[in-house]
Amino acid sequence: MRFLLRLIINAFALWLTTLIVSGVSVRPYASGTTATVLTFLLIALIFGIVNAVIGTIIRIVALPLYILTLGLISLIVNAFLLLIVSWISGAMGFGLYVAGFWWGVLGALVLGIIAWLLGLLVRPTRRT
Repeated sequence: MRFLLRLIINAFALWLTTLIVSGVSVRPYASGTTATVLTFLLIALIFGIVNAVIGTIIRIVALPLYILTLGLISLIVNAFLLLIVSWISGAMGFGLYVAGFWWGVLGALVLGIIAWLLGLLVRPTRRT
């Protein structure tokens, strides 16, 4: 259940990011609202897998850079992860398109902020 919630949050954050950042767009696999929603969900799934596998490896290898830059390197790492998702989904014939590296940095920043805010809104409260 938690996985599905994170997937929906990331898909919604990706949709908002495409509305805010003009250099990031999504091309659905077919016309229609259902196809568009499924495309956003599929891209969010691909982003989650890429972030979990490749992102973890990069974060472990780049740990000294994270320390040296006080975490600012994460903007660059997240932009590369967004570009990787763009490449993977583009190879499938649909999906995420990023106009360039700096659009990827801006898109990753906006996507991260929106996903964080949405995560705060839907976080379950704990009863003690």
